[in-house]
Amino acid sequence: MLLDHTILQLRQTGLTPERARALGHLGYLQWLGALPGDASYPAEAMHAYTQAVPFAREVSAIAVFCDLLVESTRTPLRPLTLILPPKERRGGAKGRRATL
Repeated sequence: MLLDHTILQLRQTGLTPERARALGHLGYLQWLGALPGDASYPAEAMHAYTQAVPFAREVSAIAVFCDLLVESTRTPLRPLTLILPPKERRGGAKGRRATL
């Protein structure tokens, strides 16, 4: 179920390449964190890939997600280079008060 939710979250169009890459990486981390401990990683990765790949042509964040799934199943194993979006301030309490 979380896989469907992750794919739905990634289905945003009109993203800059940097934002699509960051969202694809976050989606991969979300999917990876939700895997059960006794799950077969290659089987789960193949299942996630087959569910997401129909959207990869139109949605760049899903294309990044699919690329990470493929790269993670290649042998010999090697670390993935994952990125997180840069921290940005969104106003906090001062920003919320300004909207009132």
